[in-house]
Amino acid sequence: MSENGTFKPVIVGFLCNWCSYRAADLAGTSRMGYPSTLRDIRIMCTGRLDPTF
Repeated sequence: MSENGTFKPVIVGFLCNWCSYRAADLAGTSRMGYPSTLRDIRIMCTGRLDPTF
């Protein structure tokens, strides 16, 4: 919940170290805006992401 009582979802992103994490890092370096509710988790490769692990 935000301060005024409206629902504000938190987005969790699993970012590949070799591709999408570097793009997110470049976006931050370039001062491009993205939601403050975005939480990124860097993993070595998204191809190895296993929901049962």
